[in-house]
Amino acid sequence: MVETHARIAPVDPVWDRIAQEARDAVAKEPLMGALVHACILHHKKIEKALSYRIAAKLASNEMSMVVLREIADQAYDEMPDLVEAARADLMAVYERDPACHRLLQPILFFKGYQAMQAYRIAHWLWNRGQRDLAYFFQMRVSEIFGIDIHPAARIGRGIMIDHAHSIVIGETAVVGNNVSMLHSVTLGGTGKEDEDRHPKIGDGVLIGAGAKILGNIKVGHCSRIAAGSVVLKEVPPCTTVAGVPARIVGEAGCEHPSVEMDQLFRDQH
Repeated sequence: MVETHARIAPVDPVWDRIAQEARDAVAKEPLMGALVHACILHHKKIEKALSYRIAAKLASNEMSMVVLREIADQAYDEMPDLVEAARADLMAVYERDPACHRLLQPILFFKGYQAMQAYRIAHWLWNRGQRDLAYFFQMRVSEIFGIDIHPAARIGRGIMIDHAHSIVIGETAVVGNNVSMLHSVTLGGTGKEDEDRHPKIGDGVLIGAGAKILGNIKVGHCSRIAAGSVVLKEVPPCTTVAGVPARIVGEAGCEHPSVEMDQLFRDQH
């Protein structure tokens, strides 16, 4: 008896869902056909769609789309963790952003998601010693998306950046897993000091719009930074801080602030 070993294509329900949403989008709006086919339906894997989308957005007269796509493809091939991070970011946006109704949307339209995936490739380049290429990615992300993330910054998975305009994340900043931040957030330094000079953000933190967190300070797990706050001192875990300068105004109010996205003060004194 001769045994045969058939190759079974791996099942990817997330990508299958994105592809179906893409087909539905084209059926509903045929004028989107060329864009949706180029970005989604011409690809068999999510990482191939992401490399195409990133390259298309960042290409310029100085660096062609072909070259950028080759860089992105190499990054995803050599570091599968980048693909897993992209998936975690995608689900974070879908689950936390009430304006996101389909998994298709962040890949096609949301600059916060697109910028984060471009940053991840820049960080991969930085760690490989390809610093000038990493700086090029940073420059183009800033020019195209209005988000400036230094490629040396260390950022975890499950990141949701809502609206995403004017985000600044410095060189020695560290951002944990499952963090949510809104537009105009700054993770910056306090002057011209060298070495470790930027904030360290714990897991599950919610950072409101316009908040500025400055200096080499820790923001504890599952805390909340109110919109417009200027944080200059360490924030304990599971607390809410607000004001200029920020002070503790109460507990975080829920177990997972970055997921709940609740920015209201209740029973705070």
